[in-house]
Amino acid sequence: MCSKMIEIERKFLVKGDFLPFVTKREKIVQAYLCTAPGKTVRVRIKGKKAYITVKGPSNQHGFARCEFEYEIPVTDAEEMLKLCEPGFIEKTRHYVVHKNHTFEVDVFHGANEGLILAELELEHESQEFPKPDWLGEEVTGNIRYYNAYMTQHPFTSQP
Repeated sequence: MCSKMIEIERKFLVKGDFLPFVTKREKIVQAYLCTAPGKTVRVRIKGKKAYITVKGPSNQHGFARCEFEYEIPVTDAEEMLKLCEPGFIEKTRHYVVHKNHTFEVDVFHGANEGLILAELELEHESQEFPKPDWLGEEVTGNIRYYNAYMTQHPFTSQP
């Protein structure tokens, strides 16, 4: 595990109506230049900005991993998307603040239509946080819910 830029994130299915609590939303399109075991390189257009992100392997609990993210010109991202592995993710990200924590709730479209996931970034792995009523089963560390996995195995075709 790298010593800097650690992302600590928990991921949950959404079971209830979170929409009344949304403070902001934006469209996201992303694909992967590399989805090798233990590392991914992602290209993402989020709203009017674009990013390239390198992620390392998750720790044993699936909560934490090394992450480096850099803003790039949208025109570069559009060209990089053409170089990516087959499959891409389309989603609308909704930001929901609940008791001083911001949940990112992703409503998936296209091949992953019907899936709604909430993510919460934390400062450390054992950090406690209040769970809103609309938060469902935790799926942190479950590969079926990794965006990189869903580009190759869309949610709509999973058992």
